[in-house]
Amino acid sequence: MKAGDTIPDELLDSVVTGMNLAPGTLRNQLGTDVTLFVFLRHFGCMFCRETLADMRKVSEEDPRFPTSIFFHQGTAIEGRAFLRRYWPDVRAIADQRAEFYEGFGVERGGLIRMLGPSVWASKSRARAKGHANGERTGDIWRMPGVFLVRGEEVVWAHEHRHAADHPDYGLISERASDARAHSR
Repeated sequence: MKAGDTIPDELLDSVVTGMNLAPGTLRNQLGTDVTLFVFLRHFGCMFCRETLADMRKVSEEDPRFPTSIFFHQGTAIEGRAFLRRYWPDVRAIADQRAEFYEGFGVERGGLIRMLGPSVWASKSRARAKGHANGERTGDIWRMPGVFLVRGEEVVWAHEHRHAADHPDYGLISERASDARAHSR
């Protein structure tokens, strides 16, 4: 999905399970404010661990940062076990069958996007922050995804160039503020 796209009803009306969620469907997780959807690759990915730690830090420091919902490929139990180490109060949706990943167009990457020079260069960045690879759960070829949504509309999306790519988190706060201003 890209900015301006509408989330299909079949996704919005899908029942979700996970961590710190309201009972019901994806639609039930959305309020009147903007929400950041973050699709993690797999729990063993050092860049997913880096993303969680970096986003938690920025969300605690910047009041403009939107509420986030993470999607993962593990079971709800696996998700709770993994996420409580990084962000215990984050909301997360278990998507073992990758229905939301597919619905949002979060692709599977090839060799260059998964193991190319940009990824290798990014490993030192993640390691310097104390992150390492762990046990893999889910499709290790799945790319990450980040979408800012307001209601049923995608208002911004980051196009990941490779598995270690991530958006400028300050930009997310700005995009969220812009989306809030345009909804009034």
